Amino acid sequence: MATPVVNPATIASGSILDQKMAKSNPGKWGIILFVLMLLGGVTYIVTKLSDDLSIVHQASIYPYVLLGLALLIALGFEFVNGFHDTANAVATCIYTHSLEPHVAVVYSGIMNFIGVLLSSGTVAFAIISLLPVELILKVSKGSGFSMVFALLVAAILWNLATWYRGLPASSSHTMIGSILGVGVANQLMQGNSGTSGVDWEQVTKVFKALLISPLVGFGCAALVFLLFKLVARDPRLYKAPEGTAPPPFYIRMLLILTCGGVSYAHGSNDGQKGMGLIMLILVGTVPTAYALNHTVSAKEVETFAAVSTQVAGALSNYTDSSTVVQDSGPELEKFVSTKKYEPAVILALQQMIGDIRNEATSYGSLGQVPQEMQANVRNQMYLTSETLRLLPKAQGAPKMTDADGKAVANYKKFLDKSTKFIPNWVKVAVALALGLGTMVGWKRIVVTVGEKIGKTHLTYAQGASAELVAMCTILAADTYGLPVSTTHVLSSGVAGTMAANRSGLQMSTIRDIAAAWVFTLPAAALLSGGLFWLFNLIAK
Repeated sequence: MATPVVNPATIASGSILDQKMAKSNPGKWGIILFVLMLLGGVTYIVTKLSDDLSIVHQASIYPYVLLGLALLIALGFEFVNGFHDTANAVATCIYTHSLEPHVAVVYSGIMNFIGVLLSSGTVAFAIISLLPVELILKVSKGSGFSMVFALLVAAILWNLATWYRGLPASSSHTMIGSILGVGVANQLMQGNSGTSGVDWEQVTKVFKALLISPLVGFGCAALVFLLFKLVARDPRLYKAPEGTAPPPFYIRMLLILTCGGVSYAHGSNDGQKGMGLIMLILVGTVPTAYALNHTVSAKEVETFAAVSTQVAGALSNYTDSSTVVQDSGPELEKFVSTKKYEPAVILALQQMIGDIRNEATSYGSLGQVPQEMQANVRNQMYLTSETLRLLPKAQGAPKMTDADGKAVANYKKFLDKSTKFIPNWVKVAVALALGLGTMVGWKRIVVTVGEKIGKTHLTYAQGASAELVAMCTILAADTYGLPVSTTHVLSSGVAGTMAANRSGLQMSTIRDIAAAWVFTLPAAALLSGGLFWLFNLIAK
């Protein structure tokens, strides 16, 4: 029996999915479960946030209003991310009748929730490292807030535009473009070269992941599909589903497993993209509670003081006795902004390390740092950490011995633990926003992935191959702290199986997806750069 060709009229109307939904049980118990998770999550968030803010003594209500608005926008980004990206995970399950549409969406939402909760935070800070350091240090001032709002609003607007068109564009790609736009705009507004405010090495690393992952999805899914044909001889796997009959039991279990796996991986990877920005919002509005990691103990501070002395001594091997530094802060800020090394950088770094050590030991623990000093100590630690990260890459900088390099790396770990942390309630808030988004606006993208990429209906083997590759690719990227696009990995995987099966591809859809891939970065960059300029005018 030949695989039936999808009717173009049906594709345009999305009636294949409509027919499935008409016969679908809305997954009452799944919805009840998620509602209970939602109520429990909101209660937990409010309780923990109240506890954290109880130590803050603000005379004005303005910071709290700003905090609420910024969190609303940040969680709005994750909500849009949920129904924009996670729809890819459920498409193959729905179009192979492995799960009814409503059940698949609730299942995916719950797996997204779990993925976010168990995420490491590595990807979150990989994204933050792309931002101009000078703006991060000013996150409690007008330019810092302008940066965060410009990033989030630009990403939301572009995601909504591509979702409305039913295009599986990448939220990761959108966020990277928004960050580049702010970085370039910030430098141009200061009269510098537009490219000097961007860490291009880090951008290149992230961009390579975004570029290579769809190729991996296409090629590996095609190979896995061909492997299916060699190993699994069941002819039912290579035919379009007939009526509403589910696939053979073993392949159905695999499809359900991989759908959950992709959703989990999406939550673990994509869910982190907003976490770092939320932390910047918290640091900017209520630094007393969130500028420093208060879980760092007094014993750890003692160890940190010893390591600081060791590193300061090691840096003496690379200082020039004729160099004089009046103020270490501006010297290091100049370096991280321009990436241009001067001999004064090492001496300034040595002085800053000594200042941080003296402050940390005098207070005993990070939780005991006075309210008015929390933001300042954090900025010193963050600036020092970024200087240590950029120093080995700077032209003309001295090359450290292996022993000194290990001491510096050990010291930097403490700095990052003190400033780069994510409270559990933030993870819960992002998880809820992502899960809710999954259940609200998934249909448009599902129709594109399920009906508009190939010229024939998705077969069981094709769906399993695409999902399996997407799950493994995203989990691998998460392990290495690389942001990748669930959208592009999954949709390219579906295209790869169609090509391997010689089913034919709908080139108009492929062109639209490719165009969205090409234009997302410059469009998001222009949008965020323009918004950053506008918000800065308002904030003055």
